Amino acid sequence: MLREIDEEIWVAEQPLRYLGLSVGTRMTVVRLANRELVVISPIQASDAIVSQLSQLGTVKHIIAPNLYHYLFAANFKLLYPQATFWAAPGLEVKKPELSVDQIIKSDEDKLWNGLEFMFFDGFRVLGLSGFDLLNECVFFHSASRTLILTDTAFHFDESFPMLTQFAARLLGGYKRLSPSVLERIATIDKESVRKSVEQVLNWDFERVVMAHGSIIEQNGKEKFKQGYEQFLGRSVNAAA
Repeated sequence: MLREIDEEIWVAEQPLRYLGLSVGTRMTVVRLANRELVVISPIQASDAIVSQLSQLGTVKHIIAPNLYHYLFAANFKLLYPQATFWAAPGLEVKKPELSVDQIIKSDEDKLWNGLEFMFFDGFRVLGLSGFDLLNECVFFHSASRTLILTDTAFHFDESFPMLTQFAARLLGGYKRLSPSVLERIATIDKESVRKSVEQVLNWDFERVVMAHGSIIEQNGKEKFKQGYEQFLGRSVNAAA
């Protein structure tokens, strides 16, 4: 079920296992001023979610925000054929069978009025084929002061199973908004990551929503800063 977390923004979660761990996954829905709905990182669409969405507005934008979060986007597109299926650059090569309508371009302004975005450059993850670029697009919803991430940070806590808590304590991301040790090893271009972090810090956000972990409702900007300072091994500040 969708649940409202603030003005014009909702989330819904579903179970998900990754590398044997129960990490869950989350989609975010933003309603624009024209009542168009933006669905970021879709999950499996249940009848209840479809019914709720129809009451909120019209689904016009479906976003696969990086090269890993695309599993349910095609299903959403089938349910909402009038919507534009947006994808992070490279997904059309990785998954050519997906019916992507538009590739998100970093030089485009205000694709979604009230929802800012930027690419988190340089970040890599440990995939089945080695160290893969994530190509993640991150978002800022100004009306609710919410930063919307997907896989560029995790935040697990005691609400997750003991095995997941243990792994997060060991690898990173337990009660700390940060990537894990695996991403630290995979990410070589830390200078590009630093610049991305500093750009994110220019946004005036309080809440942080991520795909895997518990939502941070307060002091999210400082927690994001602290997590990435540990990840980078250096201090970071908002870009000049």
